Amino acid sequence: MNILLDKCVARHPAARDHAPPALRGLNLSVTHGEHVAIIGPSGAGKTTLLHLLACALKPDSGSLQLGGRNPWTLARGQLQHLRGQLFLAPQVPPLPPRQRTVTAVLAGRLPDESLWASVRSLFYPTDMALAERALARFDMSDKLFERVDRLSGGERQRVGLARALASKATLFLVDEPLSALDPTRGQQAMESLTGSARERGATLVTTMHHVEMALQHFPRIIGLRDGELVFDLPSANVTPQRLRALYDQHLDELSATTPPPSSEPLTAPAPVVTPCR
Repeated sequence: MNILLDKCVARHPAARDHAPPALRGLNLSVTHGEHVAIIGPSGAGKTTLLHLLACALKPDSGSLQLGGRNPWTLARGQLQHLRGQLFLAPQVPPLPPRQRTVTAVLAGRLPDESLWASVRSLFYPTDMALAERALARFDMSDKLFERVDRLSGGERQRVGLARALASKATLFLVDEPLSALDPTRGQQAMESLTGSARERGATLVTTMHHVEMALQHFPRIIGLRDGELVFDLPSANVTPQRLRALYDQHLDELSATTPPPSSEPLTAPAPVVTPCR
């Protein structure tokens, strides 16, 4: 799905009425099938941008087009259909604690199902093979019938990503997919997510604090700061100097998110990683 933003201004979903906008006249174009990572310090507007692309947030000004259409000019039914082609995976997936993992994963198909099929699926999952395949991409197939509240934080995050793979979305919008994962699990998750998106020809836009992972897995990197575009470059052109400029006065944050190798070490201490179960 193509994405086009023209001078978009938007506020964070939880911002107060008179708070300054999180996005300030942002211009952005993403072609169908592209994989893009958005990086930047905390408060840069990354999550707001994902909510904007997911049609969960209407721009204050400027325009947004998805697949050549402005979602906010569509009739209600058309907008609902468009939203069914998108999948927003938040940093903390909204998983009911007493729900089984298989049901949580198959919830990714709800936009394409009737009300009756959706209710029936809560009690009698109808495509367990699909859920098992999606979980297997994240080494979680043995948790198919586990209750969500018995999973670790990292496991719940991988269930949220498996839910995206179970959907029929042509646009994946993923917010900080590695925040609860150790380096090994994070590497596996990124390979599974990008590989699945590539297999179905889907567009993938993800926000990331893990700069090294972004550079490794995404051919295009967008740097945001204070709601404005700092750079939009092929990953090979994102140098340590550009990263320092992006994270100016936030070097401790850059170091804590596993920076790319550089001959000039950052002044911040090395990250402490707590592995998930």
